[in-house]
Amino acid sequence: MYDILKSRRSIRKFTDKNIEEAVLEEILKGALMAPSSRSIRPWELVVVRDKDTLSSLGRCRGAQSALIGGADTAVVITADTALSDVWVEDTSILAAILQLEAHAKGLGSCWVQIRNRSKEEGVTAEDYIKELLKIPEGYGVECVIALGYPAEAKAPHQEEKLPIAKIRKEQF
Repeated sequence: MYDILKSRRSIRKFTDKNIEEAVLEEILKGALMAPSSRSIRPWELVVVRDKDTLSSLGRCRGAQSALIGGADTAVVITADTALSDVWVEDTSILAAILQLEAHAKGLGSCWVQIRNRSKEEGVTAEDYIKELLKIPEGYGVECVIALGYPAEAKAPHQEEKLPIAKIRKEQF
């Protein structure tokens, strides 16, 4: 796991190679094993593979989200907000596990934040995605995880650059 954490980086450029269905299924199943508060599992995942829809999703936040249009797959992570007061935390844990599982399978990924972000003046990224994907009322959209085979290589994290001073022992 340490090696996976050390080498996983956000990938914003993807090849044209399609993710095999069996690989995608394992990644999604792995994500569904994520812990959640009181095991409520308030999340719902919308898997998008259609190129036109990916392109539209890529416009949810302007330049910051354009990478979605070049991905093979996007996973939109939503939750029924009435089920849990910690749906944000639960979906964040699931998203992180999804990215780690994707990396372990040789895929690249990038988290695109949606909650509390804008598409343009007067339009939230969340409302845009809810309309695009027909997400029902009462659901929040935390993020979109773009997935694909990486078309860029990034150096692993360097241990000597880790902010070790942020670790406090016994007291702050």
